[in-house]
Amino acid sequence: MFDVITFGSATQDVFLQSKDFKKIKEEKKFFTGKGICFTLGAKIPIEKIAFLTGGGGTNTAFTFKNQGFSVAYCGKVGDDFAGREIKKELEKKGISTDFLFFDKKTPTNFSVILSSRDERTILVYRGASSNLKKTEIPFSRLKAKWFYLAPLSGKLASLWETLVTFAKKNGIKVAVNPGNTQLSFKKEKLKKLLNLSDILILNQEEASLCTGLPYFKEKEIFQTLDRLVEGIVIMTKGPLGAVISDGKYIYEVGILKAKKIEDRTGCGDAFGSGFVAGIMKKERRKRKLSPEDIEYAIQLASANATSVIQKLGAKNGLLTKNDNIFKWGKVKIKRKPLK
Repeated sequence: MFDVITFGSATQDVFLQSKDFKKIKEEKKFFTGKGICFTLGAKIPIEKIAFLTGGGGTNTAFTFKNQGFSVAYCGKVGDDFAGREIKKELEKKGISTDFLFFDKKTPTNFSVILSSRDERTILVYRGASSNLKKTEIPFSRLKAKWFYLAPLSGKLASLWETLVTFAKKNGIKVAVNPGNTQLSFKKEKLKKLLNLSDILILNQEEASLCTGLPYFKEKEIFQTLDRLVEGIVIMTKGPLGAVISDGKYIYEVGILKAKKIEDRTGCGDAFGSGFVAGIMKKERRKRKLSPEDIEYAIQLASANATSVIQKLGAKNGLLTKNDNIFKWGKVKIKRKPLK
């Protein structure tokens, strides 16, 4: 039996850094109000290039393995060079690839990350990962204490209900970090699936989409989420920290200060999987979690996310079980009873 099986994408990431990627600070046509641009038809010099792997399914698997757990990854890659390299990397790390499948028709997921100082834009090709079918998964062999569902995009989102239903029938706990495709499900179906989560992880934009409430109504969004989910609810707020509920208390969480920010890719995966890893560690020692256990998981999550942004790529900076989770200080946590 595995401690945890992760589900989600596996990607080949190419990082391109150039000071010639120019920012447009105010442009209403862009969703964020800002854009990145370069001269059409020109040759743009690249100062740094790196070929690494990413994807929510494998990023989170690395966190759990680094923290000393037995881990398997379930997903699909293309039958190509990138797919075979991803398999080699997982095996070298000691992560089981028993549930890794190859697609002979569709290439491996591919991302190009354009970076200029602390800003980035990601060009995404959603390839083989989206083609994993229910009939390919050997459910009788999915024996684990936890499932971690990273965002399941495109056609892969249809597996969400199958996986959480299977988990609940077999006594497997579930942590879910749903993507936009999953959060676009019909209201009643979404409510049912969210309630099957032991830990739900969303950023504030995703929480807004999930609840149908405006982004800026943070209090109302979180109250709605807390009613929808019986387990632990996490809403991350980027540089403003996070808000977490365990059903008894609200934890308002600050951020740790990094010495430098090299790349933010994988920060969300590092926080979510770091928190779940912290909960799993405490569960090994006791049956019932205390508020102090939740705060330990928050500290591990915060340190893991802070560590990963200081190195290029979604995996290079992830903490190991021997690292001091207080190396960047103690994260500020304000705990108050849930009304």
